[in-house]
Amino acid sequence: MERKNFLQLVIVCVSVMLAGCASKKKLVTDQPTTPTQPSTTVVSPSTNNAEALAAARVAFVKKVCANQVDVQNIVGDMKFNVKSGSKDITVPGSVHMRKNQVIRLQLFVPILGSEVGRLEFTPDYVLIIDRMHKEYVQADYNQLDFLKNNGLTFYSLQALFWNELTIPGSKTVSTADMGKFDLTLNGATTIPVRLKNGNMNWLWNVVAADGRISSANVSYASSNHGKSELKWNYDDFTAVGKKKFPAHQDFQFSTTSTNKVKDVKITINMSEVKNKDNWEAQTTVSKKYKKVEATDVLGRLLNL
Repeated sequence: MERKNFLQLVIVCVSVMLAGCASKKKLVTDQPTTPTQPSTTVVSPSTNNAEALAAARVAFVKKVCANQVDVQNIVGDMKFNVKSGSKDITVPGSVHMRKNQVIRLQLFVPILGSEVGRLEFTPDYVLIIDRMHKEYVQADYNQLDFLKNNGLTFYSLQALFWNELTIPGSKTVSTADMGKFDLTLNGATTIPVRLKNGNMNWLWNVVAADGRISSANVSYASSNHGKSELKWNYDDFTAVGKKKFPAHQDFQFSTTSTNKVKDVKITINMSEVKNKDNWEAQTTVSKKYKKVEATDVLGRLLNL
């Protein structure tokens, strides 16, 4: 496949994943809501003390949060694979993430090693750079109503990449937030941890023994805008600092909100994962590059 077509495929995968039925200012009109309070958690059949149930639930959520890596930087080489329909492409790349500042995925030309594209997420904007055609897209999250109206910000996306729980619309999960998660402690080896936010439902599957998140699922359903689902899996946990980080991540996004069903899967296999800080968190786009409107790019790519 030509590099042009491959880069288009990568961009549409990430764009669809982020924007759902994306076109600027023409998406969901639901108002943002506060996550609903969880239903009753059952510790054992004989337990009926509400305070004990709440305390047990919060204690488990604390256990999950305690697994978060305690470093500010995640850097590593990666093998990047994207599948969509009959297309199955793998290229080398790199991952650079700095906590609360940036998530950057760089894609390289096989063998030659030159950068063909860059996907960058910051707290303020999404940046997509096409090195082949010297074009770029830079849009803030408010330009994508699907994200804004459902409390999805950079920090929610960061939580997925960093293998963490999240409260949509919040930067971190505070102690006061921990009671908002719905879970049942019944002796199972895997504990589903749930959170509902408007039309979106979040589900994390957590290993009961150590509180490690093994997968996450984010689903959205609307009578007017169809259904979308993001499934995110974690594996190959590697020591980074004093904690472990999932060097293997794959996420699959499907949606019925476009003119035709979209189903794409991206797999990231990282190697040499380290806590390195000798890199710039902000990308400066060359003045030789042409800025393209997000609406034009998303509209064109979603029809590929």
